[in-house]
Amino acid sequence: MLDAIRWDTDLIRRYDLAGPRYTSYPTAVQFNSQVGTFDLFHALRDSRKALRPLSLYVHVPFCANICYYCACNKVITKDRGRALPYLQRLEQEIQLIACHLDPAQKVEQLHFGGGTPTFLSHDELRQLMAHLRKHFNLLDDDSGDYGIEIDPREADWSTMGLLRELGFNRVSIGLQDLDPAVQRAVNRLQSLEETRAVIDAARTLQFRSINIDLIYGLPKQTPDNFARTVEEVISLQPDRLSVFNYAHLPERFMPQRRINANELPSPAQKLEMLQRTIEQLTAAGYRYIGMDHFALPDDELAIAQEEETLQRNFQGYTTHGHCDLIGLGVSAISQIGDLYCQNSSDLNEYQNTLASAQLATSRGLVCNADDRLRRAVIQQLICNFSLEFIKIEQQFNIDFQGYFGALWPQLQGMAEDGLITLDSQRIEVLPAGRLLVRSVCMVFDAYLEQQNRQRFSRVI
Repeated sequence: MLDAIRWDTDLIRRYDLAGPRYTSYPTAVQFNSQVGTFDLFHALRDSRKALRPLSLYVHVPFCANICYYCACNKVITKDRGRALPYLQRLEQEIQLIACHLDPAQKVEQLHFGGGTPTFLSHDELRQLMAHLRKHFNLLDDDSGDYGIEIDPREADWSTMGLLRELGFNRVSIGLQDLDPAVQRAVNRLQSLEETRAVIDAARTLQFRSINIDLIYGLPKQTPDNFARTVEEVISLQPDRLSVFNYAHLPERFMPQRRINANELPSPAQKLEMLQRTIEQLTAAGYRYIGMDHFALPDDELAIAQEEETLQRNFQGYTTHGHCDLIGLGVSAISQIGDLYCQNSSDLNEYQNTLASAQLATSRGLVCNADDRLRRAVIQQLICNFSLEFIKIEQQFNIDFQGYFGALWPQLQGMAEDGLITLDSQRIEVLPAGRLLVRSVCMVFDAYLEQQNRQRFSRVI
């Protein structure tokens, strides 16, 4: 069965290393300042010529309250007026990008992330969506995947009604944990009732999909109290669940310095939380998609995985990996053909650059032939848990074993350990290896040995 996972504690302890999440290959760690707006314009021209469909990501960085665990690019402020100058520059960026694309390029996917997108007022959301529709070919028949991240403390029925009216049909709800002691320890007080109200609104208003985010490894969490959170979440019946491992990196993320490290669960407790969560979700009918993600069997992600059409990009697992991804806003990342590029992560720099009528591209990377090959290998493994060598050989005109000969001893070691099966034709990630698929992908990462592993979270 495709979604089968076998829990092997010994294997997990041996292969639970720090490594990339592979929302891209090469990863954002490899981005450099040699890539700029000229490269972006060149990639946009190629996208226009090929009339490739589009996926838009819009970053809204503002939050009214700080969550201590958060590692997102954000601006904490109670001043709602700070959104106005940002939106003015964001609309400028939308206009500058869109004039290099063809109006016939349909926007199949749209996602508002942050921060807290609903930090914006109803009028600001209306104006932003109107500006996007003016400059991009957004679908108006509800057939696109148009999603937005929701903080239930910042949304009510009228907000949900507005979002549906504006064309959103998917919501992703931050929950993290329902235990009051845990919530106080991370400064995110959010009741089950608040969360249920937003979900009820989404269902009544016929949003197509509801995702809930949880985090395990937070201060004051125990296997028992986290299991109660998971039980309550299952009763809400979301279509998808993301269950993330909290990575405590206070030296990199300042808000995490407010977390008392002595209150964090032990590695053994975290493993028990994950194991029990998997058991609970599996018993409730959810399938393990991979990399912290679970979905009901009739969800598009589960179906795509069955049909081996699932893909992965900066928006996570997706059925729209064939689209060119345009990132808009501070710190947003674009993936257009073989180009990755990222806007400045500094709000003032982003706004000032656009104020001078220039795009805020600050760094990126253009994939070479080896990058494209390894990207295809990692994509197959992380999405389908299998890799047919013949497909790669035909696509890239190589001999797989010859090209990756130096990696064979590592792969054979993984096969002997029971993570994978390996023969002359394919790699299959076994049920005991599926939780550790990142470790298998890391074998094919040509950059990993040059990198500081402390920049990455652990596999489990």
